[in-house]
Amino acid sequence: MLTLYNNRGVRSEPAADARRTRLTPEIVWIDMLKPEASEIAFVEKTTGLAVPTLDELSEIESSSRLRARDKALYLSVPLIYRPEPDQPLSTPVGFVLTRDQLITVRFAELPSFAGFADRTISSDSPRVTSAGIFTELLEAIVDRLADVLEHSASELDSLSHRLFRAGPAGPLSRRRSIGEADLRVILRRVGHNGDLTSKIRDSLLGIARIVPFVLTLAADWLPHELKPRLETLRQDIASLNDYDAHLLNKVQLLLDGTLGLINIDQNNIIKVLTIVSVVGVPPTLVASMYGMNFKHMPELDWAWGYPYGLALIALSAILPLLWFKWRGWF
Repeated sequence: MLTLYNNRGVRSEPAADARRTRLTPEIVWIDMLKPEASEIAFVEKTTGLAVPTLDELSEIESSSRLRARDKALYLSVPLIYRPEPDQPLSTPVGFVLTRDQLITVRFAELPSFAGFADRTISSDSPRVTSAGIFTELLEAIVDRLADVLEHSASELDSLSHRLFRAGPAGPLSRRRSIGEADLRVILRRVGHNGDLTSKIRDSLLGIARIVPFVLTLAADWLPHELKPRLETLRQDIASLNDYDAHLLNKVQLLLDGTLGLINIDQNNIIKVLTIVSVVGVPPTLVASMYGMNFKHMPELDWAWGYPYGLALIALSAILPLLWFKWRGWF
């Protein structure tokens, strides 16, 4: 889909027959969402600029993401989007910035673009420029990433409280404050947040490279009032990078804590099995000893031989239980 915006922020779409459409000097932003071959050909013909392909935008080398050619800046950055609530994905977004026009190429719906395009502009506001739209888009993207980080931090705080809250003291069977099913859920949620913050880090890194690149190579024609905003944006990105690193450390802590509790639960199960097996060994030994069929066995002539054997079996089972209880194993 191809959408055109003029310097008053008015949106329009080209005619069905793109060959009859002409770009007026007022068109400062060309937004391309999942562009078709005919739309790409139309933009390249009318602007004289090359539209980057999906493969080109997906390159990870810095020299491929940041290029200057024929007085145009070709920029790309991976941005996150969510086709499903628990499945954050990353999609490449391309910018072609010149003094007079901005071309954006994307292959997924992005909330930051939608919110920016739907904003209202008063009639007495100054005319927008390609660099002004580019700067506002970057600000909207960074604001969106900051909101996602805040939501992720809130969820991690909730998971941390749920994971490390104190459980009631008591017998082994009642001591666990979190069930195994809860631990699995927490592990999945922590992993999801770790994946999300990792993708946000990639986006912030890409934008952090773009801002100084534009400030340096577009210094001759970049409006003076936009330079302080880009400098402020650079500082915001640096602070968000630090905050993202803090969240990644917290994710690692929660992963270690969750896996530690899972190991503790498994150790408790092994401990129960050990107690049962140890308690069962002495009675088995006594019963097997008196189950031998030798001719001369003194206990066979005892009047209380059978109760004596039963009492010895019970005592051999109770004594290990008392010892384990004294040791605090249960």
